[in-house]
Amino acid sequence: MQCKSRTYFSTAFLFTIFKSLYKHPTMKYFILLLFSFSLASAQQPNTEIFLFDIAVENSGYNFSNGKNISNNEGYDNQPSFVNDNQIVFASTRKGQTDIVSYRTNYSTKTWINYTEGGEYTPLKIPNKHAVSAVRLDKDGKQRLYSYNLSNGESTELIEDLVVAYYTWFNEDIIVSSVIEDQKLNLFVTNLQDGRSRKYQENVGRSFHKIPNSNLVSYISKENETWTIKSLDPISGATKVLANTLSGSEDMCWMINGDILMGKDAKLYKLTLNKDKDWKEIADFSDYGITKITRITGNSISNKFLIAAEINGKPKVSNNDSGSTSSSDSASNTSSASDIEAIVQRNLDAYNAQDIDAFMADYSEDIKIYNYPNELRTDGKEAMRKGYESWFQRAKGLKAVIKKRIVFGNKVIDEEEVSANGQTFNAIAIYEVNNGKITRVTFMQ
Repeated sequence: MQCKSRTYFSTAFLFTIFKSLYKHPTMKYFILLLFSFSLASAQQPNTEIFLFDIAVENSGYNFSNGKNISNNEGYDNQPSFVNDNQIVFASTRKGQTDIVSYRTNYSTKTWINYTEGGEYTPLKIPNKHAVSAVRLDKDGKQRLYSYNLSNGESTELIEDLVVAYYTWFNEDIIVSSVIEDQKLNLFVTNLQDGRSRKYQENVGRSFHKIPNSNLVSYISKENETWTIKSLDPISGATKVLANTLSGSEDMCWMINGDILMGKDAKLYKLTLNKDKDWKEIADFSDYGITKITRITGNSISNKFLIAAEINGKPKVSNNDSGSTSSSDSASNTSSASDIEAIVQRNLDAYNAQDIDAFMADYSEDIKIYNYPNELRTDGKEAMRKGYESWFQRAKGLKAVIKKRIVFGNKVIDEEEVSANGQTFNAIAIYEVNNGKITRVTFMQ
């Protein structure tokens, strides 16, 4: 990690490197945390994200090729499609929740942001290379932010409203539920003029653009029986569409106009003006799913995401290459989360300048290269001597990860290192086998 470059790297550039290697609150806000609407709960359930292919056959639905794409013990929830090849969701690491980007064409996970606060409900911002998310800071402040997909930089979007859940109507208008007086109320915010207008009290958390319309759907809880309503964000006109599935409020629309809702391990559908009641279309208990919490489809309704509580620890899917060992490391049986934990633990030891803890994560035959194949250090003894000297010479040493990609047994980090009053940047590629780091390649 003795980095001497001041070059910044984009996520796209990190993927280019990977492919090359692979081939070769104030008290006010504190009080809000006590309400059930608070996003950060000390007892968040163990939820996972599952990706399926979906097809409509003879008016029925077929879900196939299901796999667990989060595979992370802890909270993984609120998935959405950026496009057909990229998914974002909220995921827990080191005790807080941040935004993960999952690439379906590579089966890789990348952390988008490194803020001290926790991020929830990430959604693509229309016509921008950015996502939005609700951030809950350590002081309890809860606001909606945008996050640049290239560098993770964040900007507050709505200053005065405690947004809990939301959707984008267009690139300027947000429809959201806002925490007020211990309940969720429906607001429409225009970012161009900064104005927000309340349209209803007592709403749910599910907001969606209605296909082939200029309307947004939301869940109304005004009465004992919950209903699905439509909203015209421009005129404010609302209309009751249907009753929800009893006891459920998470839904999504299919491109054909069907509404899907989940309950326990099952999925139900309702076709407006045709179905008199909700019809069961799928049971996902074989995947270990016990309670569906979020569902969503992509723009053409051939891919489907389910966030759900599961029975026990996450299981690695046989066809999820992002959660198993890579082809050049068949003997490595550690999961992607275990491999990342090893690299993160090593980074923590580096920042503590604890040479014994730092070296404990490396194999005896560790090799360090300058990209692509210039051997810099061969063996653990030689590496230890080099880093002992570096730890003694480096004042104020600290490494911060700006971007991270986990693929099979590889962890690719964009690192920003401060030492002796200077800041350096580099890319580090770690390869882990049988619980030890066996190779590190630096690009400076």
